[in-house]
Amino acid sequence: MDRFSAVERALRGAAPHALYEAVQDALTTHYTAVSVDLLMADYAMTILQPVNALPYTAEPVSVHASAPGRAFGSQQPHVERPARATHVIAHFPVSVRGDRIGVLTVRLPEDQYNQQTERELHEIAEVLGHEIAVAERDTDLYLQARRANRLTLAAEMQWQLLPGRSCARPEYEIGAQLEPAYAIYGDNFDWSASADHLTLTVTNGMGEGIEAALLTNLAINALRNARRAGLSLVDQAFLADQAIYGHYHGAAHLSVLLLRFDLATGEVEIVDAGSPKMWRLRQGKAEPIELEAQLPLGMFEDTIYAAQPFTVLPGDRLFFLSDGVYDVASPAGERYSETALTRAMTATRLLPPSQVPRAVLHELAGHRGPIDADDDAMVVCLDWHGRR
Repeated sequence: MDRFSAVERALRGAAPHALYEAVQDALTTHYTAVSVDLLMADYAMTILQPVNALPYTAEPVSVHASAPGRAFGSQQPHVERPARATHVIAHFPVSVRGDRIGVLTVRLPEDQYNQQTERELHEIAEVLGHEIAVAERDTDLYLQARRANRLTLAAEMQWQLLPGRSCARPEYEIGAQLEPAYAIYGDNFDWSASADHLTLTVTNGMGEGIEAALLTNLAINALRNARRAGLSLVDQAFLADQAIYGHYHGAAHLSVLLLRFDLATGEVEIVDAGSPKMWRLRQGKAEPIELEAQLPLGMFEDTIYAAQPFTVLPGDRLFFLSDGVYDVASPAGERYSETALTRAMTATRLLPPSQVPRAVLHELAGHRGPIDADDDAMVVCLDWHGRR
């Protein structure tokens, strides 16, 4: 058995809570590693925290100003070669189908590090990411490592709903982020892909705290139930509307934007049910997309919805924004204008989608100043490549 297969086998046979120890022992044995660290990205995507030092007995490192952060941001290996040192420190992104989880850091003798070793360690980090994704069903260890602070109960409920914070396929890439990460209320996003279609749901929540989280949970699960039954986009909206109205009788409702992309053609069906805002960046020009507004889900009984057509072209970048972005005010009371939003979206055009939401929200925080946010802010970015 070759050394890569031996490490892979060790990971697949490890207990869910013992993946770090398994990869540490395997890399020490088969790659002569001197030390191994596993760092997890926190919910705000600003720091990387060590898994082996719970609860919080070691200092986290910055995503934006550290060597592990460079590997996390670029999603490529990053190698440190300290002067007069006999060892190299290599950092490898840990991700699952484009969803960035953390970084695997390996310190090993310089004469043992070459292109083949780098390639194998990069693949081992990917295997580790898949094992963590499966292990999270059975242990809280890796979820705890993502927390710089305690989540509110509403935020706990919301984060458990999310499919991830990024994903990638040949036809598209998606990046998404919610703020404030540790106290979100009702904003949400969801996606699901088949061989031929991508369904994307963007929710602008209503209310605060537990009530907002309960409303969003009901809506997202009603939409998933209808989608998994193979129903059309219009019927998904109709059944979710019925579920919300049946429970709240019009006392609460939810704004949702539903999109279904044909992966082969770029043709899109859209149901705008009191939606979050949608923008398009095409050939360097950012512009809002005006959609046919329909009633939010749950406002009235038996609301009829209709889908409108839309087309995306290879190279298009779509943004979906909640009102916590475009309605936020500065300390002087100035709203975050379309001009500022356009500037922020254009400035991030060279970043991959996984990094765009964090960059836009950073601009937003600068506009808001030191005051606490009084609403969720959500940014979803989708790059369309199309099918060759």
